[in-house]
Amino acid sequence: MSNVFDGYERQYCELSANLTKKCTAATALNGEQKKQKVSEVKAGLDEAEALIRKMDLEARSLQPNIRAVLLAKLREYKSDLNNLKNEVKKIVSGNINPSARDELLESGMADALTASADQKTRLMTSTDRLNKTSDRVKDSRRTMLETEELGVSILHDLHSQRQSLLHAHNTLHGVDDNIGKSKKILTNISRRMNRNKWIISSIVLALVVAIALILYFKLSK
Repeated sequence: MSNVFDGYERQYCELSANLTKKCTAATALNGEQKKQKVSEVKAGLDEAEALIRKMDLEARSLQPNIRAVLLAKLREYKSDLNNLKNEVKKIVSGNINPSARDELLESGMADALTASADQKTRLMTSTDRLNKTSDRVKDSRRTMLETEELGVSILHDLHSQRQSLLHAHNTLHGVDDNIGKSKKILTNISRRMNRNKWIISSIVLALVVAIALILYFKLSK
């Protein structure tokens, strides 16, 4: 769903299991050792709260369908964190009789085991999800490479077609120039033919007039 959220979730699960173990150990301690252990737990609780805030911000930045699932998981982690805070308050208050302490130790060990099992399950689920995401990324990359190869092939074909069109354009341009030259030659030939026709007509007319004049003079004598 979100690699960032999964990273924060993994850190919180590990931290929660560690804090649960420290709380269990603190119940069996006294004096300065107990204070030191409680101090470590409180520091861990601050770190856990920071992780939950980061998960909350990340979840709210995602799509509605994904956000709803992540916020539901986040409510469980907030409840888990509240339980840890309550357990620390009980340890700090020091109002625990021996039987209650033994019961708390047993409960703490059970909680630690349960937390470890839950942590392992979440980690396995996260790993499986990451593997699926990796497979999807590989498929997407393979598709992208195939698309890129197809695009290169299409560009090569388009380049070849462009060269063919440019060659055809140059050929047509040459043909057009030849047609223009042929048109000029035919125009010149037509003009010469018309000029020659007028010359021949003038010569024929002159000959007819000359013949007529010759005949006239001969007949008149």
